[in-house]
Amino acid sequence: MAVGSTFSNSREYPELTWPAVIVGWFLGVIIAISIGYAALILGFSIEGSELAAILGFGILRGILRRKSIIENNIVQTIASGVNGASSGMMFSVPAIFILGYGDRFDPVLLTFGCIAGAFLGIAFIIPLRKHMIDFERLTYPGGVAVATILKSPGAGVHKAVILLAAAAVSAAVHIVSQQTGVSNWNFGELIGMPSYMNGIWYLSLLTIGTGFIAGRGGVAFIIGGFVAYWFLSPMLSLSGNFPLDQLGAAISDPNQLRSLLYRPLGIGMLIGGAMMGVAIALPLIISAVRSMQKSASSGSKVAADEMPIKLLYVGIVGAAVLLTYISVTSVESVGLVRGIGMALLGTLWIWMSGIILSEAIGRTNWSPLSGMTLVGITLLIILTHGMERGDSIVAAIMVGAATCVAMSQATDLMLDLKTGYLVGATPRMQQFGQFIGAWLGPIVVIGVIFVLHEAFTLGSDRLPAPQGQALASMIEGIMGGDVPTEKYMAGAILGGILSAVIGGLGITVGLGFYLPFNIVLTYSLGTLARELCDRFRGKSWSENVGIPVAAGLIVGEALVGVGYAIVYVVTAS
Repeated sequence: MAVGSTFSNSREYPELTWPAVIVGWFLGVIIAISIGYAALILGFSIEGSELAAILGFGILRGILRRKSIIENNIVQTIASGVNGASSGMMFSVPAIFILGYGDRFDPVLLTFGCIAGAFLGIAFIIPLRKHMIDFERLTYPGGVAVATILKSPGAGVHKAVILLAAAAVSAAVHIVSQQTGVSNWNFGELIGMPSYMNGIWYLSLLTIGTGFIAGRGGVAFIIGGFVAYWFLSPMLSLSGNFPLDQLGAAISDPNQLRSLLYRPLGIGMLIGGAMMGVAIALPLIISAVRSMQKSASSGSKVAADEMPIKLLYVGIVGAAVLLTYISVTSVESVGLVRGIGMALLGTLWIWMSGIILSEAIGRTNWSPLSGMTLVGITLLIILTHGMERGDSIVAAIMVGAATCVAMSQATDLMLDLKTGYLVGATPRMQQFGQFIGAWLGPIVVIGVIFVLHEAFTLGSDRLPAPQGQALASMIEGIMGGDVPTEKYMAGAILGGILSAVIGGLGITVGLGFYLPFNIVLTYSLGTLARELCDRFRGKSWSENVGIPVAAGLIVGEALVGVGYAIVYVVTAS
């Protein structure tokens, strides 16, 4: 097929073309690296579709002089399909390394498992498109935002230029930081602040950019950190209730306070908040089952818009068989019966959680992905009861990672289909596009995980991997490890209560407790900048200029960070 030709000639405008596929792969790799890197530092990810749409405009329209909106929509669909693996794998796979079993699993097998999971997630969610988007007309705010970008072609190229300029600045700043070894600024000491209040700022434009994009959505995260270090620590000091060391001396060092007190509480809040999120989603489960029933009854009328249903059946069966193979071969002690059981449980969990997450993000733009991951892997751990500890952990997380990627792909595809609905795209072309991008993500992300772990160590202050740490701590608790159970329980109760008040609140506040406070402080600058821009320059300016700048700050620093990790690994070997 010649460059520029389409996979289908039935439409007036080009849609799924080779240039779109190649640009989508290229952007998807960049975005997966950037957002995956950020997720390992901050503990949450951001949608890649908007970033892909902006960059896609820059390449398709600015460089290749192509003018089809639906072709650019396919670019963002493929790119976000590649990126779909980043949050799925960054939330689960680091736990294997943090628990000390990084040399006990086959990364090739894990990668194939995640690819199978990605295909399963896509295949399961496709039959629901008509009902969730056409009939129920769920909002999907993220999908609407991307459609708005695609419908403003002149602004799209301008945004791409701004984004690339910001990426260059961010990359340059991070190179200076890496070369000089200066990554923090102790402003608190400069103004005489007590050391337990931890007035150190993390010199990271990526962190500021993430705070800007999240806007008010990140306020709870900031509050969590400030409550820990600027409220609880002074209260402990005034009341003389700092923890004591073995010699009976009060512990006021902020790093030790974090290890002994705030991090366990934060992990508990992450777990409790996630569990409450699942409980809150129960009404959505009922709604999702009804969606399946209605979708099945209306399927014959819409067959022309969707992928052939037989192809989906083949994909589901094939991927399920592959998941069984991965379960059985993950470690020697998993027998055939147990392996089939794990695969069936994983497949069932993908189906159910994919629907729940799609409903949740469609109605609220909030996704309980981390909670569904925790629950899914917990069920798999229970299924491996009686196996040797290491084998149990490796087998459960390998299958669990595949289910997590499946859930992530399902929600991403539904967002993209909403965008396509608004810009007049062909659902079948988008569904093919998602498959075209989904296989590449796990290959890229597993490489990034290994390189970053080798260079910086997952679970360290340099690379905290909060979601992986929370999963590892929960596994430790289930398997009877040496964990501060009472602190986890207290945090879980608090996180559950907060999430019951506002969906996701327990998780974001818990992240503020868990992460080093220097990250929280710098993140707050991004949130403050967004608030000031919205107030004094207007929301339109924030969306048209501020967000591309913030996205560029993330991309530039992330690419340099991963690049330095690669150099470190190569030169050290």
